[in-house]
Amino acid sequence: MSTKTVEINVAQGREMGPGGSAVPSPLAPFDIPEPDLGGDRMLINIGPQHPATHGVLRLVCELDGETVTRVKPDIGYLHSSFEKLGEYRTWNQIVPLTDRMDYLAPLIYNCAFVMSVEQLMGIQVTERCKVVRVILMELDRIFGHLLWLGTTAIDVGAFTPFLYSFQQREKIYTLHEALTGARITTSATRVGGMMADLPEGWLDDLLEFLDRFPKTLDEVDRLLTGNQIHIGRTQGVGAISADEAINYGLTGPNLRASGVAYDLRKDRPYYDYETYDFEVPIGEHGDCYDRYLCRMEEMRQSVRILYQAMARLPEGPINVEDPNISLPSKTDAMSDMESMIHHFKLITEGIPAPEGDCYGAVEGSKGELGMYVVAEEGGTKPVRWRVRPPSFVNLSVIPKLAEGHLVSDLIMINASLDIVLGEIDR
Repeated sequence: MSTKTVEINVAQGREMGPGGSAVPSPLAPFDIPEPDLGGDRMLINIGPQHPATHGVLRLVCELDGETVTRVKPDIGYLHSSFEKLGEYRTWNQIVPLTDRMDYLAPLIYNCAFVMSVEQLMGIQVTERCKVVRVILMELDRIFGHLLWLGTTAIDVGAFTPFLYSFQQREKIYTLHEALTGARITTSATRVGGMMADLPEGWLDDLLEFLDRFPKTLDEVDRLLTGNQIHIGRTQGVGAISADEAINYGLTGPNLRASGVAYDLRKDRPYYDYETYDFEVPIGEHGDCYDRYLCRMEEMRQSVRILYQAMARLPEGPINVEDPNISLPSKTDAMSDMESMIHHFKLITEGIPAPEGDCYGAVEGSKGELGMYVVAEEGGTKPVRWRVRPPSFVNLSVIPKLAEGHLVSDLIMINASLDIVLGEIDR
């Protein structure tokens, strides 16, 4: 009885029978027909009450298995009508509305609004006010990035960076409270200056934070940057080219991660940012991993700016010394009749503005934040107040970034964009 020999042709994935005839091999992947399950695509909702949507955002997803074929962001669940409310409030009364747009970095919004109003009115703030606003804006850039870092780490499955980042955020909350009396809703700025100067000892507390914060940042860097799980969840996920990012109107770290070195602090400087020594980090691939790296480096650069700002902080008044713009001191208002009259008129009537319009923009923690105000002659309230919010624009790219990825990748893509719904549903 002869023994039958079988030879495996690996390159062709076929078995060779006697005489070289080919027979089907159960090992060849292309010989196994894929079953046609004939299933329909599934429509699911993620949010609006879901921790992974980072706010009351609803993502309507069409899935083929676990692959996202289409996604539509549905917004409006937090609509607050901030822009319409501004038309019925004086210029300074609008300031509390601004920090409720991005409650993750409120001082940036406070400064952005009054800067646009001051440009409209032709007001030049004092040198001390400029530096103080730079300090507050860079501090809140770190503040906003830390929340993004902690919550994104949770989405990727890392809990320790969340604890580290929120511990540092708590220290900034304390600085907020010492300056403004509130932890989140700061309302710190006024047209022509600030609600108050820096309290005694505040700069010492800030310096203590700056001396310790980079060590925590380095520790989070060691936990995440080389972590293979984090790399696998973020590298190559949600990538967008430089041209596409520009076409979608992305700004901030989401744009710079694609290799576009656009930063308003460098390209259209304000508050003397052109005199500070700092770098603008940019990425190469435009994926979730590069967006992570850009924000990590931005926090380090903000520390550099803060050290420089503290070193150059001049003495002098924090507010413009004009009774038609700035409130008199409490002592003057209670002891001098003319000061009391100015105080009364500014509180009840507001600051009159010339006829015209103005657009002022700053580099917020999430991208370009623009404030457009329209005034009529002598108007103490805006005829129109329009905000160019970075999160609203950045959110529009989710359908492109998520298509073809898994549902778990959609969670990472949404987290990497760093959106806040208070600003989107304004």
